[in-house]
Amino acid sequence: MSKDHHYKTTIQWTGNKGTGTSNYRSYERSHTVSIENKAIIEASSDPAFRGDKTKHNPEDLFLSSLSSCHMLWYLHFCSEAGIIVTDYTDNATGIMEETTNGSGHFREVTLNPTVIITEESMIEKAKELHHKANEFCFIANSVNFPVKHIPLVLVKSI
Repeated sequence: MSKDHHYKTTIQWTGNKGTGTSNYRSYERSHTVSIENKAIIEASSDPAFRGDKTKHNPEDLFLSSLSSCHMLWYLHFCSEAGIIVTDYTDNATGIMEETTNGSGHFREVTLNPTVIITEESMIEKAKELHHKANEFCFIANSVNFPVKHIPLVLVKSI
């Protein structure tokens, strides 16, 4: 039996410099992302599209969503498998292709997680669980391009 989960966000444009969108250069791409009971995210477009480089952009947030969804499933499956993870860092990368008409799409994302576990005998299982996490990740299941994984699993006793 499937269950629906509903999400709600408010995007508020904050980039009106007084003349609205009277021309392409007359306004900022700044906006806020607000979700009830959570910190406000200051956002903009990518600097390549006249955005503020000091703020998060939709592409950053999209890549972060894929990476964090994968991590959360991965930690869940490690916990179930008896693998003790003590640290997890992912330096994810994505390639977005801009088309000749100015639109675009992500072509691929590569997750590069470095995972620290406590037992050397669990290294292979820890690597395998990245595939399972990808199969279960809600965000990865919602995209139409490959999400690759290049995990590094290291051992450090606690």
